Amino acid sequence: MEVKHEEKAAFFAAVDVACKKAIWCAIATVSDEQPRVRIVHPTWEGEILWFATGPQSPKANQIRINPLVDIQYQVAPPDFVHIMVRGKAELISDLPTKKHAWDAIDYDLTQFGSKGPDDASFCPVRITPSRVELSEMFGSTNKQVWRS
Repeated sequence: MEVKHEEKAAFFAAVDVACKKAIWCAIATVSDEQPRVRIVHPTWEGEILWFATGPQSPKANQIRINPLVDIQYQVAPPDFVHIMVRGKAELISDLPTKKHAWDAIDYDLTQFGSKGPDDASFCPVRITPSRVELSEMFGSTNKQVWRS
């Protein structure tokens, strides 16, 4: 089922709730025309997805070359909720947006070595989705799809 414009806010609220149950997800980037999948912990802020990495990490380097990403969350039983996100990733370097991301990301970034939003090792990544799918049983039931 396609998500209608008037259903968008409720849809993204449901996506946020489902993603918080999963906590971790897999993100696919591309390197040398080969996919690479890693585990990350993104945070939804409305229709935007945030996560942090190092500015010279393999993820950051691959996003610089090809910003298109796919993300998959899988909520374990008994829920079996499935969330797929396709979008464009952007590495953030300006301090006002880094401060915003530092506050938006819902976990303690100091656990991963960052000292604050002005730390050079803190590189927030903003993902602007072009497609988000929320479903159950691996996409076979209650499938809802939003497209930008």
